[in-house]
Amino acid sequence: MIPREMHAVEIIGPGGPDVLRINTFPVPQPDDREILIRIHAAGVNRPDVAQRQGVYPPPPGASPLPGLEIAGEVVAHGKNALRYPAGTRVMALVAGGGYAEFATADERNVLPVPKNMNYIQAAAVPETFFTVWNNVFQRGNLKKGETLLVHGGSSGIGTTAIQLAKTFGSHVIVTAGTAEKCKACRDLGADLAINYRTEDFVEAARAFTKGKGVDVILDMVGGDYTDRNYKAAAMEGRIVQIAFLQGHKATVNLNMLMMKRLVHTGSTLRARDVEFKAGIADALHQQVWPFLESGEIAPRIDEVLPLKQVVKAHEHMEKSTHIGKIVLRIL
Repeated sequence: MIPREMHAVEIIGPGGPDVLRINTFPVPQPDDREILIRIHAAGVNRPDVAQRQGVYPPPPGASPLPGLEIAGEVVAHGKNALRYPAGTRVMALVAGGGYAEFATADERNVLPVPKNMNYIQAAAVPETFFTVWNNVFQRGNLKKGETLLVHGGSSGIGTTAIQLAKTFGSHVIVTAGTAEKCKACRDLGADLAINYRTEDFVEAARAFTKGKGVDVILDMVGGDYTDRNYKAAAMEGRIVQIAFLQGHKATVNLNMLMMKRLVHTGSTLRARDVEFKAGIADALHQQVWPFLESGEIAPRIDEVLPLKQVVKAHEHMEKSTHIGKIVLRIL
């Protein structure tokens, strides 16, 4: 039985974690190619924090409720949604509405839960795997034998990037803020973990690559890291910007960009259309899902909290002490 109403988290106004409230809302109805998912777990991500702070609004037409990745079971279909029968265990990338008991998702942005994974693990996959695949492998064009530098290696994005890059034959350098985080990154396969509080990542990266520099940099820091990334990059290096925790303004030496023939690009995923995300979903299903099925790759889970402790989940995210993903248990 599908109820008419559900519990979900709303943002009552821009601010700190205490602006998150659980309230009652109508259960959404699936459109033509959408499915309705009874959510068992939902991932917590930095974009959720940015939305709560009032600096990352949902795209037009998306649910105003927070939450970008979910895992659960299919309970209803739109007229032309034919891929996943009722009862199928699925995970989905959504543009909003994930912190809830039910959500709709376009079936083209939905993927089956691997047989060996539970809902908690599955809810930690979509946002980070879609983001890493698009930015590291598609935009950054990371190749086998090249070196990837990931800033924030112990984050959900970072722990995913480490595993995917190593699986596809690349070398991985990460930056992290504590010895514990550096060790966790090495345990996941990173070849070099740099404590940015005590080491210069430019010098360490260039020493590791014997002066060549790194081929691809995945940066979510921005600020003064931007110019330092140019120094750390190899000739023909690619820098992909996905966030700017130190600010979106930077002073850079553009001569270095020209002389090294660097590419500095960036992206956000949430506002991209269904068809674009469907292309990423298809690529992941074809190329990454076998490694999830075998257990060779698995999301790193830091903490699991019930939905009623969503404020605590955001507080934990903002402290940046987590290693891997924070997940909300809905059922």
